[in-house]
Amino acid sequence: MGEIKIAIAGIGNCASSLIQGIHYYKDIDNNDKLVPGLMHNVLGGYKLSDIKLVAAFDVDARKVGKDVSEAIFAKPNCTKVFCKDIPNMGVEVQMGPVMDGVAPHMAEFDEDVSFRVADKEPVDVAQALKDSGAEILVTYLPVGSENAVKHYAQAALDAGCGLVNMLPVFVVSDPEWEKKFVEKGLPCVGDDIKAQVGATITHRTLARLMADRGVKLVNTYQLNTGGNTDFLNMIERARLSSKRISKTDAVQSILPERLPDRNVHIGPSDWVAWQNDNKVCFLRLEGTQFGDVPMNIEVRLSVEDSPNSAGVGIDAIRCCKLGLDRGIAGKLTSISAYTMKHPPEQFEDREARQMVEEFIEGKRER
Repeated sequence: MGEIKIAIAGIGNCASSLIQGIHYYKDIDNNDKLVPGLMHNVLGGYKLSDIKLVAAFDVDARKVGKDVSEAIFAKPNCTKVFCKDIPNMGVEVQMGPVMDGVAPHMAEFDEDVSFRVADKEPVDVAQALKDSGAEILVTYLPVGSENAVKHYAQAALDAGCGLVNMLPVFVVSDPEWEKKFVEKGLPCVGDDIKAQVGATITHRTLARLMADRGVKLVNTYQLNTGGNTDFLNMIERARLSSKRISKTDAVQSILPERLPDRNVHIGPSDWVAWQNDNKVCFLRLEGTQFGDVPMNIEVRLSVEDSPNSAGVGIDAIRCCKLGLDRGIAGKLTSISAYTMKHPPEQFEDREARQMVEEFIEGKRER
């Protein structure tokens, strides 16, 4: 099927896990349908090893100018290393635009856990994408990088690249931005990656279970803690508005009727430095069952955050490539609904999965 040439904006923990995974699974037999850790070994004819990184952008002094094989292990990255022998990739991390990508409070924390902006001029991202031959741009910037993400999205449009937006800046789910991709004849997938088995998918599943079994959900919360730069970034509450909307809508969308705002609380809770890339989620769902008798469910979920994201991201990337191959313009509804918290259209997860399978097989347009 050939290569899938991607560029990544933001060489943080999630990018590290994605790149490690491409190498970790490179020798898997193509005929193995069930491979631990993968939703699809081969997707539409594409293997993980077909994904080739051709350009990378970051703003941290410890990454800019380094080969990606070195940069993915540089501070402040702290995710689990499950594939340490990454050969030199011949891709230098280029200086991207800072804009709102780095929260001011990062300067108050030790450099081992926070960003340190490189003293370099940003490159012309659109030109760099063109020069690299990238087909798809993957955005992995910090939450709250509203202007920076849209800068990269515009660069993808200008360079003729598809887009996979992994964070909660509403691009693919914004009709005006999605129209731009339609006009350029380019596919886009987004917004805000939903982990393999993470807080949101678990919360959605339990809420759906209660609804299907006739239990009325009355109150619910989702509290998350972690020690990576994503959680440190989010202690500035002003950066959280889109994240809260994304995570809350992901749960509210599968309920028979939306809960009042005061009865639902979903979002990051706090940064706990020693947790590193481990994310701990506390869920509580309170409802009433037969005879209006109360019941509740409490769950504690612990996951390594970034591999959890990358395990889904590789399917979003490969579906975006199928969109390019098939000349599809604009949002890819099925893979966005299955892999993203805030897609253009929300579907129940089992239905979204079936839609993805139909899209892969060519039985569904998008």
